[in-house]
Amino acid sequence: MLSLVNVTYHPPATPRPVLQQVNLVLPPQSLTLVMGVSGAGKTTLLELIAGLATPTQGHILWQGQPLQAADLQEIAGLVFQFPERHFCGLTLLEELRLGHPEWTEEQVRQALTTVHLHTVPLHQPPHQLSGGQQRRLALAVQLIRQPYVLLLDEPLAGLDWSMRQQVTQLLQELKSAWSLLVVSHDTRELSGIADRVWCLESGRLREMNGSGGHSI
Repeated sequence: MLSLVNVTYHPPATPRPVLQQVNLVLPPQSLTLVMGVSGAGKTTLLELIAGLATPTQGHILWQGQPLQAADLQEIAGLVFQFPERHFCGLTLLEELRLGHPEWTEEQVRQALTTVHLHTVPLHQPPHQLSGGQQRRLALAVQLIRQPYVLLLDEPLAGLDWSMRQQVTQLLQELKSAWSLLVVSHDTRELSGIADRVWCLESGRLREMNGSGGHSI
């Protein structure tokens, strides 16, 4: 179980903290949704958990033990908003093997099966996939690393209705095996599959009453 305890993030260049005394628990096999307008600090929250930034105050714990940034990078897998813009491989196989050439084709195929891309040839260029397929490929890139926590930044952004449904269904499936933290300003589909919904406003996190949220 991963938890944030009184986490504050206040870069020197900003007049106010981006995040203020955030407390959050990410249980295993669950989907936690954090909603908030642009600029609320959602992406910063993910970057802290992914080990890409360091809290000014507070701690990030795994099984009760405080972690450093390098430890978090092993535990958490972050899928950025519009991850397709960051693809570097010329084929699906190359994309999934980047940084890990030792992975076999069987391991790659297993990761693609998890995200329902097993029918796509391994030599297919990532840029030729549909928008929904590209989002699923970005998830596979993280899943092959076997993280404990999956972090997703606006996973439905820019997708049409059909592709949004595909990605939402996949996230519902993935939460049976992983701990998911999803941040989004648009929660129409995501609130229906979330186990807990939080709202991030002016750097402070508060839990929403009842199940589900709303678009803001």
